[in-house]
Amino acid sequence: MKLQNKIIYILLTAFIGYTLLFSGFIYYSISIFAFTDFYKRLEIRAIATAKIELEKQKDSNVVQQLRQDYLEPLTNEQHLILEDINEETVVNDPRLDKYNKSFLNEVVTEGIGTYSQQNVFIYGTIYTTPDQKNHLVILSAENYFIANHLAYLRNLIFTSLAIAFLLIVVFSIMFSRKIIEPIQNIIKKTKKIGSENLHMRLEVPENNDSVRELAQTFNDMLNRLETSFETQKNFISNASHELNTPLTSIIGEADVSLSKLRKPEDYIESLNAILDEAEKLQKKTQALLLLAQTGFDGKRQKFGKVRMDQLILDVKETVEKIQTKNKISLDFSLLPENPLLLKVLGNEQLLHLAVSNIVLNACKYSDGQTVNIALAVMDGSIIIIVKDNGIGIPSDEIDYIYDPYFRASNTKNHEGHGIGLPLARNIIRIHDGELRVSSTLNKGTTVEIHLPKGDFVL
Repeated sequence: MKLQNKIIYILLTAFIGYTLLFSGFIYYSISIFAFTDFYKRLEIRAIATAKIELEKQKDSNVVQQLRQDYLEPLTNEQHLILEDINEETVVNDPRLDKYNKSFLNEVVTEGIGTYSQQNVFIYGTIYTTPDQKNHLVILSAENYFIANHLAYLRNLIFTSLAIAFLLIVVFSIMFSRKIIEPIQNIIKKTKKIGSENLHMRLEVPENNDSVRELAQTFNDMLNRLETSFETQKNFISNASHELNTPLTSIIGEADVSLSKLRKPEDYIESLNAILDEAEKLQKKTQALLLLAQTGFDGKRQKFGKVRMDQLILDVKETVEKIQTKNKISLDFSLLPENPLLLKVLGNEQLLHLAVSNIVLNACKYSDGQTVNIALAVMDGSIIIIVKDNGIGIPSDEIDYIYDPYFRASNTKNHEGHGIGLPLARNIIRIHDGELRVSSTLNKGTTVEIHLPKGDFVL
């Protein structure tokens, strides 16, 4: 809420400051115009009055007629004319006592002078008649526009400011909520995420680019944390469980052998049993350590350009050396013409390990049936599809396939440790990819590997 209040305060300050400046500018501009315009009207009337009263000629009658027809009378209009004045002494004339002395001096020295007292505006000028005599003409009137229209304008501006203030408050609250709400949602969701529910992810908005990038970055961090936590948790729990079984067998076999003297062939049999359990222990330990080392630490592996079609060919060769009876069919019909589109930025050894584990699983559970591998480039991603026609995975067990050492209930007749798929997923995640598994019991399993295409210059 502090951030939202801060945004509201900033918006209110900015909008109200701008509104006050704009309103003040309008009021000041209209006031200056009203003053200038009214003095101009006084000037016209002063000259017309002087011409009518000081020039007793025919054209003065015309001016008087024009004044009556076109110049509307001003409120409390008054005029004073001092004829044939002495400019040096006229300021001290008692008839001018009610006027400001500085105003009179300005009229005498500059020829024109103006000033105002409250709503009364006064204009003075030196008028020269055709006989070259100077006369002082002073005309005053009440400025009705200043007294009424500007007051109405001032009230209108204050009312508009009050309405604008309310609108700005409402707009600021709505605007700040629109900005803050996605962030508040992220904060609320983040507070709910702990080590026990690292699988939760933030919703990624579609419209707000900055918030979307923030949510995506946070989700990526959660992916790394989840994998690290899972690796650590699985290493501890599975190490204690999986390693304890062969150790117990080794200790038990040794205790039995040492309990009494036996024949040489009995000792050989016991040593063979111990060796068999020790080899199992070694394999499980190596697999567990390898799984732990792929826990989302990108600094441990060196990345480079890896061409995926060549990688698949290498995987096929490797798998066929391990299991000579395997049948693997490659489908490269969807490969692009540009070979650069087949390259990813990654670690070749780790990717080879991940893909070979998936292919080995497919071959192992297919019981000699053909395993199909397809490679394609779509929507900026390189997709590897490994499909078999083997025993499949029970639908109620597919959620546990990434748990280390987990083996489906229908795999009892097939040797394995349950490490291959979790290891492959960790490796794919290291490469910002995704592993998707779908399966139907007794019909087969399909594994999709989605890897981001490397951004290399074409």
